[in-house]
Amino acid sequence: MWLMKCFGLAAAGRQIILASLLLLSFSGFTQEDSDGKSDFWRRVQFGGSAGLSFGNNYTNVALAPGALYNFNRYFAAGVGLQGSYIKVRNNYESYIYGGSILVLANPIDAIQLSAEIEQVRVNTEYQFIDGGVLDDNFWNTALFLGAGYRTNNVTIGVRYNVLHDDDKNIYADPFMPFVRVYF
Repeated sequence: MWLMKCFGLAAAGRQIILASLLLLSFSGFTQEDSDGKSDFWRRVQFGGSAGLSFGNNYTNVALAPGALYNFNRYFAAGVGLQGSYIKVRNNYESYIYGGSILVLANPIDAIQLSAEIEQVRVNTEYQFIDGGVLDDNFWNTALFLGAGYRTNNVTIGVRYNVLHDDDKNIYADPFMPFVRVYF
């Protein structure tokens, strides 16, 4: 609880996280199979993304690991962490970090529907030509609804942020393409 309050999660966000953790922990008390792995760990997949880009006076480094629990072949839920660093020399520098909860539905093998709530902290420092500095620090909450084509462990699709706000958002557009990989 203390950690969630420190990160500024709303009461509803804390309840969702606690319910997810309880559900996953109860699922972990299953019997072990002959190879020593419990049924719980057989249903867990790990994945995420990493990004690195450089340009003329530009740097962007991102890391977003995640884990999913497959309830059955149709439904899965998981959590993710993310962090990124962006710098444009003599303009701005930004640190973004937070987490997300993801729910997946696979009505047929090739189609994956998703809902993901994401809350990240944005700490940005703007540098002006006259030497002035402006700090812009805020929490950004996004609720993505998405659909994609799935083959094996890879899903390619698009998601839409239903909470997108042009005035206070880290994403330029509410539509975002994605590639999701879990092993």
